Amino acid sequence: MTDGAGIGAGAIPADRRQSERKVILASSLGTIFEWYDFYLYGLLATIISAQFFSGVNETTGFIFALAAFAAGFAVRPFGALFFGRIGDLVGRKNTFLVTMGLMGLSTFLVGVLPNYASIGVAAPAMLVGLRLLQGLALGGEYGGAATYVAEHAPEGKRGLFTSFIQTTATLGLFAALLVVIVTRSVLGEEAFTTWAWRLPFLISIILLGVSLWIRLQLEESPVFKQMKEEGTTSKAPLTEAFGRWANLKWVVVALFGAVAGQAVVWYSGQFYALFFLEKTLKVDGATANILIAIALALGTPFFILFGWLSDRIGRKPIILAGCALAALTYFPAFQLLTSAANPAMATAQQTAAVTVTADPGSCAFQFDPVGKNKFESTGCDIAKSALAKAGVSYTSVTRPRMTGQPTDVWIGKRVLIAHDPWRLAEEDRAGAAEAFRKELAAATAEAGYPAKADPAAMNKPLVVAILFYLVLLVTMVYGPIAALLVELFPSRIRYTAMSLPYHIGNGWFGGFLPTTAFAMVAATGNIYYGLWYPVVVAVITVIVGLLFLPETFRRPIHQ
Repeated sequence: MTDGAGIGAGAIPADRRQSERKVILASSLGTIFEWYDFYLYGLLATIISAQFFSGVNETTGFIFALAAFAAGFAVRPFGALFFGRIGDLVGRKNTFLVTMGLMGLSTFLVGVLPNYASIGVAAPAMLVGLRLLQGLALGGEYGGAATYVAEHAPEGKRGLFTSFIQTTATLGLFAALLVVIVTRSVLGEEAFTTWAWRLPFLISIILLGVSLWIRLQLEESPVFKQMKEEGTTSKAPLTEAFGRWANLKWVVVALFGAVAGQAVVWYSGQFYALFFLEKTLKVDGATANILIAIALALGTPFFILFGWLSDRIGRKPIILAGCALAALTYFPAFQLLTSAANPAMATAQQTAAVTVTADPGSCAFQFDPVGKNKFESTGCDIAKSALAKAGVSYTSVTRPRMTGQPTDVWIGKRVLIAHDPWRLAEEDRAGAAEAFRKELAAATAEAGYPAKADPAAMNKPLVVAILFYLVLLVTMVYGPIAALLVELFPSRIRYTAMSLPYHIGNGWFGGFLPTTAFAMVAATGNIYYGLWYPVVVAVITVIVGLLFLPETFRRPIHQ
């Protein structure tokens, strides 16, 4: 048996150990900076919504901001195909340098981009364009980093070695959080929301220089060099990886039996939890960032633990156990998070639950792609729009169609009537929506629904504990995944073949999660309804993984 570099097993020389540490450190640091660039946007989605999507209503603007966040994920599989092919044809190292340059420059340009107030719709259009470039770059980054480190790792330590790469996404998010927190604290919230939000993006040009210098210190992967010397590199990686069923079937199994579930757990436990705290539970942005940062700091070492453990008991049981736990516990975990972060909201939901009784034919989906619908044409639209803007969870009850009755909004035992404006006297129509919003605000405040989370009432240790649990699930599914994907595919097409399922899973299943989940919440009014998305995907992964995913932790990867 040979190790990951193709040399005989046995004692590893000291200079080899030093070289392995350098590979892990250099690859990990460079990838941390790249994730920092990519996730800055997600952390600042609420501010970016106000800066670049101010031409539409608030709810739609936030969903649009999340959609632009998701745009970077949408193109990741295409970046995987393009850069994966280059990585299998010409080598891992040079591909690193190109993806890093694209990512850093795109991030820097977001920091100097004019906002909607300055140049109108051109601003969000250019923002989405830069997000697409970032997504292409990231699509080529991860597969290369994971492959590069795994091909340097000795047999029996690939899970451990690649787990350091797995920490980079969370550490990049953590670094971005720290920069945002420090900038907010030093310059103040008003300055940050007005102009200082650009500073974390502008700093990326320094990180770009550091990252490129780090990557230039690396040599080519020994496995790839050996293939080059022997003339066994693939001449058509895309055709070989996806045009032959022997390889394509493992791409499909990897996607649905491992990566899709891993992706939704990752984005639920970190990004969706952050958005839920800030947007739904009304925790101020600075506090939400700090709480998430603490949970990430506590949870990050467990990537290494589960990577190490996967070298001993296998990749499959750890990944599928994480997905199963997520599916079983997400609803109670997020409900407990509500009670801990905003106890007044949780109490009001119990003692004065809100119900909207209306003819469903008069109710529109509370999402406006063009910014022209103010949701004021029917009583149902007026009621649901006001509730969505106030961040109040509600349940819809169907009233028999064509009864002509107005929409009832029950807040506990109190009922508010939302009339169809066209049924009112002409002089009352224009102000119907505003009058209802004021009446609703007074009624919900009286029922105990808070306008913002009260920091003094927040159980911060419990919030951190819940967030830590969510991050722990992330480490279970994510720590071993790189080693699993590397081991599934032969070395001649590894970069290409493993990158595609990873980036379809994390780019589409995971990257679209915040947008999809918040759209589901907007459609139903239930603040927990969006959790069905990650729960269903995680269950599918458990089933497919148990039936079809092979265990790979004892496979050699030099062939």
